[in-house]
Amino acid sequence: MRCVKIKKMKRATAIKYEKGYEAPLVTAAGIGYIADEIIRTAKESEVAIVQNEELANLLSNVDIGSEIPIELYDAIAKVIAYVMDIDALMKK
Repeated sequence: MRCVKIKKMKRATAIKYEKGYEAPLVTAAGIGYIADEIIRTAKESEVAIVQNEELANLLSNVDIGSEIPIELYDAIAKVIAYVMDIDALMKK
Protein backbone atom coordinates (compact mmCIF):
# COMPACT_ATOMS: atom_id res chain seq x y z
CA MET A 1 0.00 0.00 0.00
CA ARG A 2 1.25 3.47 -0.90
CA CYS A 3 0.64 6.62 1.11
CA VAL A 4 0.37 9.97 -0.61
CA LYS A 5 0.98 13.11 1.39
CA ILE A 6 -1.34 15.92 0.39
CA LYS A 7 0.06 19.38 0.97
CA LYS A 8 -2.35 21.76 2.65
CA MET A 9 -2.83 24.82 0.44
CA LYS A 10 -2.97 28.31 1.89
CA ARG A 11 -6.37 29.99 1.50
CA ALA A 12 -7.23 33.66 1.74
CA THR A 13 -10.45 35.59 1.43
CA ALA A 14 -11.01 39.34 1.44
CA ILE A 15 -14.21 40.90 2.68
CA LYS A 16 -15.53 44.44 2.54
CA TYR A 17 -18.05 46.03 4.82
CA GLU A 18 -19.22 49.61 4.83
CA LYS A 19 -21.97 51.38 6.71
CA GLY A 20 -25.23 50.85 4.88
CA TYR A 21 -24.36 47.37 3.59
CA GLU A 22 -26.82 44.68 4.57
CA ALA A 23 -23.93 42.24 4.98
CA PRO A 24 -20.19 42.14 4.23
CA LEU A 25 -19.21 41.19 0.67
CA VAL A 26 -16.56 38.72 -0.42
CA THR A 27 -14.25 40.72 -2.67
CA ALA A 28 -11.51 38.16 -3.34
CA ALA A 29 -10.79 34.52 -2.61
CA GLY A 30 -8.14 32.07 -3.64
CA ILE A 31 -5.72 29.31 -2.75
CA GLY A 32 -1.98 28.95 -3.17
CA TYR A 33 -0.45 31.71 -5.29
CA ILE A 34 -3.73 33.67 -5.43
CA ALA A 35 -3.98 33.54 -1.62
CA ASP A 36 -0.42 34.87 -1.39
CA GLU A 37 -1.34 37.74 -3.74
CA ILE A 38 -4.45 38.60 -1.70
CA ILE A 39 -2.33 38.75 1.46
CA ARG A 40 0.45 40.74 -0.27
CA THR A 41 -2.07 43.27 -1.60
CA ALA A 42 -3.69 43.62 1.82
CA LYS A 43 -0.32 44.27 3.45
CA GLU A 44 0.65 46.84 0.80
CA SER A 45 -2.70 48.58 1.27
CA GLU A 46 -2.37 48.44 5.06
CA VAL A 47 -5.55 46.41 5.36
CA ALA A 48 -5.96 44.38 8.54
CA ILE A 49 -5.25 40.67 8.17
CA VAL A 50 -6.93 38.18 10.48
CA GLN A 51 -5.72 34.60 10.38
CA ASN A 52 -8.57 32.15 10.80
CA GLU A 53 -8.18 28.97 8.77
CA GLU A 54 -11.70 27.66 9.36
CA LEU A 55 -13.32 30.96 8.41
CA ALA A 56 -11.12 31.32 5.32
CA ASN A 57 -12.16 27.83 4.22
CA LEU A 58 -15.85 28.66 4.63
CA LEU A 59 -15.58 32.06 2.93
CA SER A 60 -13.66 30.63 -0.01
CA ASN A 61 -16.88 28.86 -1.02
CA VAL A 62 -18.78 32.15 -1.34
CA ASP A 63 -18.93 33.70 -4.80
CA ILE A 64 -16.87 36.87 -5.22
CA GLY A 65 -19.18 39.88 -5.05
CA SER A 66 -21.74 38.02 -2.96
CA GLU A 67 -22.81 38.78 0.58
CA ILE A 68 -21.56 36.42 3.24
CA PRO A 69 -24.13 33.80 4.25
CA ILE A 70 -26.18 34.44 7.38
CA GLU A 71 -24.53 31.41 9.04
CA LEU A 72 -21.25 33.36 9.11
CA TYR A 73 -22.62 36.66 10.46
CA ASP A 74 -21.50 35.97 14.04
CA ALA A 75 -17.96 34.99 13.06
CA ILE A 76 -17.59 37.95 10.68
CA ALA A 77 -19.02 40.35 13.28
CA LYS A 78 -16.26 39.23 15.66
CA VAL A 79 -13.62 39.80 12.97
CA ILE A 80 -14.99 43.27 12.18
CA ALA A 81 -15.10 44.17 15.90
CA TYR A 82 -11.50 42.97 16.30
CA VAL A 83 -10.33 45.04 13.31
CA MET A 84 -12.17 48.11 14.62
CA ASP A 85 -10.46 47.68 18.00
CA ILE A 86 -7.05 47.41 16.33
CA ASP A 87 -7.78 50.51 14.21
CA ALA A 88 -8.77 52.46 17.32
CA LEU A 89 -5.56 51.43 19.11
CA MET A 90 -3.45 52.42 16.09
CA LYS A 91 -5.02 55.90 16.03
CA LYS A 92 -4.08 56.55 19.68
